Amino acid sequence: MPNRPYVIDEMISAKSIAARVEALAKEIQTSFKGTDKLVVIGLLRGSFVFIADLVRELDLPVEVDFLETSSYGNSMESSREVRILKDLRGEIEGRDILVVEDIVDTGHTLKHVLDLLATRHPRRIEVCALLDKPTRREVDVKATWTGFEIPDKFVVGYGIDFAQRNRNLPHIGAVRFLEE
Repeated sequence: MPNRPYVIDEMISAKSIAARVEALAKEIQTSFKGTDKLVVIGLLRGSFVFIADLVRELDLPVEVDFLETSSYGNSMESSREVRILKDLRGEIEGRDILVVEDIVDTGHTLKHVLDLLATRHPRRIEVCALLDKPTRREVDVKATWTGFEIPDKFVVGYGIDFAQRNRNLPHIGAVRFLEE
């Protein structure tokens, strides 16, 4: 599928993303005020740019950890089978947790991750997602904070890929295939 020629139509500018990340960080900081340490868990690989920008805006004691999941492979459609490819390195029992997700689509990945983390008995779990596609939701799960609600389009950029390409774009764009 990635061999088909495509273009990327900009949906959300780098400037809009930066402003929204700053606003999200303020809301998160207010919500977690007084925490002794916030464990920010990024879901790899799509969240790595977002989490880097977000934690730099947080004026809180922060620890960063990562989970790597897979449900897409090189496809544009979720397989709905979530696999954990890399688990957390640290303990989260009794800790305040912020899960950072690039995009909430069907909800299967986020639900799986939240269920897994809950078995480890954190004090609190909240979710911040850069993007949300509510029209695609198949599982009842919602982020506490959302950057942007988007239509049902396949998007890339700002860490989000299509077959490991386009993560380096500074904006979010919709993939549009060209006629062959």
